Amino acid sequence: MKFRPLHDRVVVEPLEEEEKTAGGIIIPDTAKEKPMQGKVLAVGPGTRGDDGKLNALDVKKGDKVLYGKWSGTEVKLDGKTMLIMRESDIMGVLQ
Repeated sequence: MKFRPLHDRVVVEPLEEEEKTAGGIIIPDTAKEKPMQGKVLAVGPGTRGDDGKLNALDVKKGDKVLYGKWSGTEVKLDGKTMLIMRESDIMGVLQ
């Protein structure tokens, strides 16, 4: 990727939801909800504290994260749809 996020921003690739329900019903594209899970592709260096020191981010490249449904800004990078969001928009890391 030729994009480096700044400060506390994170680039996330949304992970697609299942196309079938547990009962086997196929969900059409128009009825699908926006993904809320994604894989972190790049992270910024962090934010500067009041003392001028750099505070590193808690997430790192490769983490699978959970974020808010309407979080981030959707952009196209290398032909793929990505989200750029602040670390504070991420609710947690899935393990």
